[in-house]
Amino acid sequence: MVKKRHAAPREIPELPFAAPVGTPAGAEVMSLAELRSRVSQPALARPQRPDFHQLLTLTSGEHRQTVDFTGYTLRPGSWLWVRPGRVQQWGDLTNADGSLILFQQDMLDAATAAAARVDDPYAPVVGTPGPDDAQALELAAEHLKHEFQAFGQLPLEAHTAALRHLLAVLVLRLAHLTVPAGGPAPEPDETYLRFRDVVERNFTRTRRVEDYARILGYSARTLARATLNSAGLSAKEFVDRRVVLEAKRLLAHSDRTAAQISDQLGFVNPSQFNKYFLHRVGRSPIDFRDTVRGRQAPHEPTDGQNG
Repeated sequence: MVKKRHAAPREIPELPFAAPVGTPAGAEVMSLAELRSRVSQPALARPQRPDFHQLLTLTSGEHRQTVDFTGYTLRPGSWLWVRPGRVQQWGDLTNADGSLILFQQDMLDAATAAAARVDDPYAPVVGTPGPDDAQALELAAEHLKHEFQAFGQLPLEAHTAALRHLLAVLVLRLAHLTVPAGGPAPEPDETYLRFRDVVERNFTRTRRVEDYARILGYSARTLARATLNSAGLSAKEFVDRRVVLEAKRLLAHSDRTAAQISDQLGFVNPSQFNKYFLHRVGRSPIDFRDTVRGRQAPHEPTDGQNG
């Protein structure tokens, strides 16, 4: 068990959703040309942590985006889905055109949100649909865009309801009809999903699988088996990867010292954090920060694949 701590404020820049003037709150559809006209490339390139969902698909060109230290190359036909809480950095948009859909989760009813697994922080970032699915997605996105641009043609309540329904069609299609690069993943079982959720809430408090087993009322062996079957790794490795990801986020995108990050992540002391990080990443926390900020990619790039 690690020591107790008081919650520390996040320092990674948060990007809140702001509805355009004169439109219903909760969703927006724009072209990449519109995005370029609103936000400078240097501002887009800075790390940011949106508190809303982003769906991006291209009609022409190529775009590279980094999400949680993994690079994704997006081409026409693929879809990128950045969920709230992930740290992203936009690449150069000069030679890319396409559509960007932003939405807050409360735009969807609870049943749709559950069916589309919109709050799944481990869902694939990029998906490439097959030919049949691609057409359905294109139609769904085009219909959503048309309705968004038709503001004022219906009473506000009806217009908002139409947007909600059309958005639901799109996210359900994306969640269930696209095929992540490398093929569809098997459906995880309920034990693993419960374990994953409780880790997300408690990884700064404990890194012991036994503690999670006690919280959930399972044996540690049951959690180990469920995690191995669903995620292909041990339960302990799953916890450690989540801790390391947050450490990387804080090292790369905040000015907190290694000692402050150690405390925020619940380590007994900075020395313990340093050894833990070095063992799992292969470099010290400060070396990792220097590498990232020196723009030497600390990850293997992917080519439109989920990392």
